[in-house]
Amino acid sequence: MRNLFGHPGAAFSSFMSLTLLFLLFDLFWIAAGTSDRFYTQMLSEMEMELFIEAPSSDSTQLDLQPKLQEVDGVKSVTFISTDQARRRLADLIGADLLVGYDSTNPLPASYILTFEDDALTTKAMTEVETQVLQMEGVELAFYGQRWLAKAEETRAITLSLGMILGGLILMAALIGSANNIRLMTQTRAIGFRQMQILGAGRMFLAAPFLLEGLVISSLSGLAGWAAVLYVHSRVSFARFELVLPPLEEMAMFVGVVSFVGLVSGYLGIRKMLR
Repeated sequence: MRNLFGHPGAAFSSFMSLTLLFLLFDLFWIAAGTSDRFYTQMLSEMEMELFIEAPSSDSTQLDLQPKLQEVDGVKSVTFISTDQARRRLADLIGADLLVGYDSTNPLPASYILTFEDDALTTKAMTEVETQVLQMEGVELAFYGQRWLAKAEETRAITLSLGMILGGLILMAALIGSANNIRLMTQTRAIGFRQMQILGAGRMFLAAPFLLEGLVISSLSGLAGWAAVLYVHSRVSFARFELVLPPLEEMAMFVGVVSFVGLVSGYLGIRKMLR
């Protein structure tokens, strides 16, 4: 701790730079969690509509529903008759476009399928589509296939960016902290050499610098999350809710950056230990 109070300007500069780096990662983490929850909510509303061949007998329609319920991943099956389809179209458009077609309703009957959460993937939905199209009476299956593929691609890109950003931030923190400690060791080079001549061990000499890297990184990690929690308690959004990681993950993050600080302390002092 003597190093910290002996060089307050350098210590404060290192603390602020690390805090801003870690805060940047915290904000990206929150943005990724918030977008992931929004993605999950959007997926939970996804449906597949199966249009029935016309004309089809009532027995075919009755036999089809239990078969659909047995498909892996299907949560519920709802039958939509031609009259119900007409009412749904009128509600959607705001007017009944089929006035005068009471006896010859051109809209087909259909089934609407909802799915379990683990089935809401491109691969699983494609397998369901292939399976139901082989059933007698099913003419067409429709769902947001392109939207689902695009959403999965966006999710994968966000995850990759998060990993890259996290790696870059940790590397920047490691290099910056190590350079800062190296500069402070240069100002004490004469005293350092004198202690080596007097027989001071490597661990004895390195311990203050290792502790410095550990303390500054730990405090920076804590300060970043403290700033986030403070702002979160004061600011709210009407259209969406920010998703913060659990406290256990915050503590794990602080532990990781503390270890990075410990390593940076060693990197900053290792040349002087030779």
